[in-house]
Amino acid sequence: MRRTLLSGLIATSALTIPQTLFSTNIEQNKPNPQDRPNVLFLFVDDMTYDGLNILGNDEIISPNLDKLISNGVRFSNTYIMGGWNGAVSIASRSQLITGRYIWNTHKAESKKYETEFANGEMWPQVMKQAGYKTFQTGKWHMKHITAPQLFDKSVKVRGGMPKDTKDAYNRPASKEDNAWLPWDKSKGGYWSEGKHWSEILADETISYMDENRDSKEPLFMFCAFNAPHDPRQAPKEYVDMYDVDKVSVPQNFLPEHPFGEAMKSGRTLRDERLAPFPRTHYSVQKHRQEYYALITHMDAQVGRILEALKKNGMDKNTLIVFAADNGLSVGHHGLIGKQSMYDHSVKVPLAFCGLGLPRGEVRNQLVYLQDLVPTVYDLVGIQKPKHLEFISQVNALKSSKAPSQRKVVYSAYLQEAQRMVTDGHYKLFFIPAAKKVYLFDLEKDPQETQDLFGLPKYKKIVKKLCAEYLKLSEESGDTFNLAAIYPELFL
Repeated sequence: MRRTLLSGLIATSALTIPQTLFSTNIEQNKPNPQDRPNVLFLFVDDMTYDGLNILGNDEIISPNLDKLISNGVRFSNTYIMGGWNGAVSIASRSQLITGRYIWNTHKAESKKYETEFANGEMWPQVMKQAGYKTFQTGKWHMKHITAPQLFDKSVKVRGGMPKDTKDAYNRPASKEDNAWLPWDKSKGGYWSEGKHWSEILADETISYMDENRDSKEPLFMFCAFNAPHDPRQAPKEYVDMYDVDKVSVPQNFLPEHPFGEAMKSGRTLRDERLAPFPRTHYSVQKHRQEYYALITHMDAQVGRILEALKKNGMDKNTLIVFAADNGLSVGHHGLIGKQSMYDHSVKVPLAFCGLGLPRGEVRNQLVYLQDLVPTVYDLVGIQKPKHLEFISQVNALKSSKAPSQRKVVYSAYLQEAQRMVTDGHYKLFFIPAAKKVYLFDLEKDPQETQDLFGLPKYKKIVKKLCAEYLKLSEESGDTFNLAAIYPELFL
């Protein structure tokens, strides 16, 4: 079954990457809107930085996205700035639309984005002002502003999860627990409309392409998959591609995180209740099996979209951006959700393809996920709006030798629960309620298992990262006084 289905998946990945000279659109200050390329944004939910075969997980079957990304440039050190509540996606997506750092966006949310909307500052609004026809389908997770307010056409929109189902929690209790079947349509969730939600979103995106193949205006298409967010549901043939007994358990597996409650990622958090406590190898294997199946099924839908792009003659003039809103633990460090400062949760995939971009190249520069928006503006010839706090990574796209514009990055969870700062080599991870600090060497210890904090040889590194943290937290609008919790580190 696995081999047969895999052959079919590969057959759908026939995308031809355009060969337009890379510099063409960048050097034009104000090109005619008709000369601008289309933009297809493929946005997925809860995918960790290694959530595809090409990104480093050789257990995952993802031929279409592998081929797409192999024909473009991907960033290997892309971070999010965290979240102000348990639904990290809200903060991540809201920052993408506003262009502002985390706590500045949170302030704007409290004022219902009235100024930003009135000024036409939001990403879809800027694209419309530049002459784009705008389309959105799938997940929309912002308060106070709806997708139909911002896009010319918005269809099949859901906020948060694809209709939660109580049977998806606290499972599996044992190897004999078969009450949950990912393909059982009676459970609702992704199956609530009778057809899998990922397939519906692909249908809508393809339909929009078909309708607008002769459009004189460039298209901005925002396809936001809910997958691979839970509930972990996929057709049986995709689940069967993964033998649960052969699915690897992360090297940093723990039955439970020792500071789960202090970091507000404990037993009462929604995401953490998906699997039983204490974690077992089998429960983690089961969740990862179903997580992988969701990814592979979503990958097949991406293949359909890319095939339609080519069929409609749009493949040679379309910038394709692939990214995820946040990562996910799925068994790392005793965690199941995304509410932590570990790389598996705050580090995400990001790739740009098309318009003559280099092929098959990796960039190691530190970037924020939301840097993709000003980067898109640069690539299609839109002048950067003054309100943007995120920065274009065009120079990094052009050359792996371009200096990183960000020497360090910052992330936070809740007003007071967790903080992080990293220079890409070392990471400081603070859990204030427990007065706990981790120091990880990400180059030598990517699994983040060896805590170096307190060792004399790393004292200067800690001091340096603390100084950088103060700068970044101020820039982001963070009002939490971390220095008051750790005065010895910030003197």
